Amino acid sequence: MRHVQETPTTAGGRCHPSGPAPWDERVLEEVGAAIFTSLRRSDQRKRGADYLRGLLAVDGRRSIRNLASLLGGSATEQSLHHFVCDSTWDWSPVRRALACHLADRMTPSAWVVRPMVIPKAGENSVGVERLYVSEAGQLVNAQHACGVWAATEDMSAPVNWRLHLAASWLDDERRRQASIPGDVGESSLGESAVEAVLETARDWGVALRPVVLDARGMDVSTTVRRLRRACVPFLARVSGSEPLTSADPAFGARVPQTWEAARLTAAARDRMRPVPLRGPEASAEPRMGVAALVRVRPAGPVRRFPGAGGLGLLGVGETRRQGPDEWWLTDMTSTQPHVLVRLSRLTRRVELDFYGGADRLGIRDFTGRSYGGWHRHATLSSAAHAVSMLSVVGRGALAEAC
Repeated sequence: MRHVQETPTTAGGRCHPSGPAPWDERVLEEVGAAIFTSLRRSDQRKRGADYLRGLLAVDGRRSIRNLASLLGGSATEQSLHHFVCDSTWDWSPVRRALACHLADRMTPSAWVVRPMVIPKAGENSVGVERLYVSEAGQLVNAQHACGVWAATEDMSAPVNWRLHLAASWLDDERRRQASIPGDVGESSLGESAVEAVLETARDWGVALRPVVLDARGMDVSTTVRRLRRACVPFLARVSGSEPLTSADPAFGARVPQTWEAARLTAAARDRMRPVPLRGPEASAEPRMGVAALVRVRPAGPVRRFPGAGGLGLLGVGETRRQGPDEWWLTDMTSTQPHVLVRLSRLTRRVELDFYGGADRLGIRDFTGRSYGGWHRHATLSSAAHAVSMLSVVGRGALAEAC
C-alpha cells in the first residue's frame, strides 16, 4: 500500500460535467495530420481521427463502447478496440509529434509534471494497487500515473505519460496477462516522473524549457542530480523540512551549516520582496505576496551536483511577517524571484486544465486491462485535449480580429 496526495474527487467522482467539448473540425484535422504521420497505414490514421472525434463529441464516459455508439455501432466498437488495445502502433512518436505541434502553436513556458490517480472498481486493470489517498481519507484501488504538460499562463496540455507499476505487476504471469513489455522494470513514481520529463525536454527535439514539478515525496537529491546531469533547468517544490546547507554569503555564521528549508528562508525574511501571486482562474483577483531566493547546496557528504552553477531555494509566502509557506529548489539562480514565482504558478494552470479539460475528455476512462491499451488511450485523450484547447484559443483570436 502506498500513500498519495490527490484531490478528493479522485476517490469517487468528477468535479466537472463530461459532455461534448468545444472543438473545431479544422483544428482536429490539423492535429491529426501532425501527430499520426508515424502510422503508416491509412486505416490506422482514420481510426485515430475517429477516436479523437469520439472523445470530443460523446456525452458522458469516454469508453470505447460509448465512442462507437456515436461513430457507428458494434463494428466500429470492434475496430476501435483493436486500434487501442490490440494494435502494434507505437505511442511514443505520436506523443513526440503532439509535443512538437504544441511547442509550435503555444510556445510553452515550462514542462509541468502532474501525478494522476485513477480509481478502479477491481484489481485487474494494469498497474492497479491499493493506495491511501490522504485528501480523500480512504483506501482505494487505483492506477497511479504521472503526466508531463506543456504549459503557459493561459493554457496547458499533456504530452507524455508514465504508468507506475509496482513489483507485483512485473512477475511473469501478470506481465504476460497485461502485455507489459520485457524492458519495463520497477521504478518509483518519482523516477518515472523524471524519466518522462527528460524524454520530453531533452530527447524530443523541442526547444529547451524549464521543468516544474512537485518533488515532495520524491528523493530530492536523486531527482535534482538527474536533471542537472541532463542540463535541464528545473523548479522543484520541496517540503519545509527538506535539509539543505546554506551557501549564501549574506548569512555568514548566523545560521547552522545544515538547516531545514523553512528555517533558511525564515532567516532571509528581511530580503523578502513583493511579487504578484497570479492564479489561472479568470475570476481570481490579482494579489501580492512575498518571495526571496537564497543560495544553498545539498546537505550531507555530497557538496555539489553535476552541472555548472549552484542551487537556489525560493521561499514564497503571503506576507513578510508570516514568512514563506512554499519552498522551491532551483538551478535558475540568476532568474528574478518574481519570474520563478510565475513559473511555480503553472502547476495551478495544469490543475485547472486537468479537471476542466483532460479529465472531461476521458483521460481516466480507459477500461481495458493492457499496458499498451492504457498508453494509447492516454495519448489519444491528450491529443483530444489539445484539439479542444487550440479550438477555444482559435475562436478567441478570431473574435479579437473581428
